[in-house]
Amino acid sequence: MTVAVEIDNRSGREVDEPAVAALARKVLAAEGIEDGELGIHFVEADEIRRLKREHLGVDEPTDALAFPIDGRGGLPAGVPRQLGDAIVCPDVVGEDWRGPLVHALLHLLGHDHGAEMEQRERIHRQ
Repeated sequence: MTVAVEIDNRSGREVDEPAVAALARKVLAAEGIEDGELGIHFVEADEIRRLKREHLGVDEPTDALAFPIDGRGGLPAGVPRQLGDAIVCPDVVGEDWRGPLVHALLHLLGHDHGAEMEQRERIHRQ
């Protein structure tokens, strides 16, 4: 099996979707995820600001957000894990969406901010 990556670009900017999917699959495989389903959304600054305000109570734009779905327990064999959605804002990150995407993917997998996550980010950005 493989990770199914659905990319939704409503940012108004051009995004290299094959490179996005390849990076996501590479990071997930390195983290031990070989199958599942993942959504990656590229949005404008107003949308990511609204999402951050609604879900985190902070009224400001950000580079990326993660909305994990816990699909680890109780899945029958052959059912792909629902990983969740990573949201990236090119208006905030500019052309370098890779770092924020890696950061969001690690959050989807349950990692919290700290030294271990920072180390994983450095490894995956190489």
